[in-house]
Amino acid sequence: MTGQILEKPFVLALFAALLLSVAIRPTFAENIEETTGLADYAAGSTDVQFLSDYGITWGGWLSAGVTANANNPADGFNGPITLGDRAGELQMNQLYGYLERAINVSSDSWDFGGRIDINYGTDSSLIQAYGVPPYEFGTGQRLNRGNYDLHLTSWSNRFYQLALPQAYLEMNLPVGNGLAIKAGHFYAIVGYEVVSAPDNFFYSHAYTYQYGEPFTHTGIMGTYAFDENWTASAGTTTGSATGGWDGNFNTQLTSWSFLGSVTWTSDDKDYSVNLGSTAGPRSAQSDSPWALYSLVGKANFLDGTLHYVLQNDMGFADDVITGDGLKNHANGMAADGNQNAMWYGINQYLMYDLMENLGAGIRAEWFRDNNGFRVWGPARCPISFNADQQGIGSSYACNPGNMASYPLAGADYYGLTAGLNYKPLKWIMLRPNFRYDWSSQNTYMSSTPGVQLDNQFTFSADVVITF
Repeated sequence: MTGQILEKPFVLALFAALLLSVAIRPTFAENIEETTGLADYAAGSTDVQFLSDYGITWGGWLSAGVTANANNPADGFNGPITLGDRAGELQMNQLYGYLERAINVSSDSWDFGGRIDINYGTDSSLIQAYGVPPYEFGTGQRLNRGNYDLHLTSWSNRFYQLALPQAYLEMNLPVGNGLAIKAGHFYAIVGYEVVSAPDNFFYSHAYTYQYGEPFTHTGIMGTYAFDENWTASAGTTTGSATGGWDGNFNTQLTSWSFLGSVTWTSDDKDYSVNLGSTAGPRSAQSDSPWALYSLVGKANFLDGTLHYVLQNDMGFADDVITGDGLKNHANGMAADGNQNAMWYGINQYLMYDLMENLGAGIRAEWFRDNNGFRVWGPARCPISFNADQQGIGSSYACNPGNMASYPLAGADYYGLTAGLNYKPLKWIMLRPNFRYDWSSQNTYMSSTPGVQLDNQFTFSADVVITF
């Protein structure tokens, strides 16, 4: 099978190089437990920030994992689960690096900085600036997808790609308590789960994270802290034909959307509530609205050892082609395949610190794709879909026959995940987890090609090594 176990010898070579760098390091850190990254340990130092004199820091991590699927899916995908989406294959999800000059937000001085991030791995095609689909969602018109980071690697490689998820300039405007202004390509500010592997409790991700929210934006955003309790962000985004989501720099630049959030944090930092939103026209070709809100509440109990998170998302896009709309049109029930689409969900997380370096957690989730607009089989398949000059489309990552068997219809998706988060060292994290998923549609591939099931059980585990 193509890509079985490892699609690129590069991945094995990388692991060997990491082990070799540790084995032959010239000197030893005084205490391995004091080091905060592999680079510190390999160099025998607790300070390898060679650009720190200029206020510039660098960092990164390696995230790699594997998922066993009880269904033994014929297409090799774990249904619509993301980002560890391949069954029985070791995935190097993120070989991630960044270079940053963080700004000092204050009321008395200007400051300038910026950041650029780069990732190589199987996560890349899912975090690229893919916010312009090959066809306009309302009319089917072929679109220019842009080339910010969609073409950095060959599409002959089904899974391993390059991405530039962040590239922005930042400045502090000394007004009030200090206004931080960011311009460029940056991560979304809605939802709970994030792209950066070290900052998530679980290896696998919630449906809402993949199908209900943006990953990135291109635009301008300001953030202002009114006091210790209240912070607000607001800005405008462009380069997207999906309501300002996952935009790039060189297409759809006449379409602008709103981005904003408000966060309240208690005095003791044990409680917080964040309300984030995006809203705007769908694309440069259509003024039909595309909007989302995401509400996230966090609470810490038992002296900060028990952590609870509640998230509710709701989004809509008017006058778009949907799976249910196409079905109604085919049955003579509608003049075309367009509907006003909605999607929404609720996630709950409960995590307990068993020890300083060991946590146990569960996640329960429900996601509703009301019209068959957001979920069409594995996320990698529609995202990797491109159209040629004649408008003929194909996916570089997925088999056309399999794609034809994936349901495109309104459905409920449920997931229950339980797992551990263990850090034997400050710079190594292990995340094994069990997950059971079920849906109101037969959407999980069985071992027979083209035959879908309504549930699946998976076990996954990964390691995250921070540099």
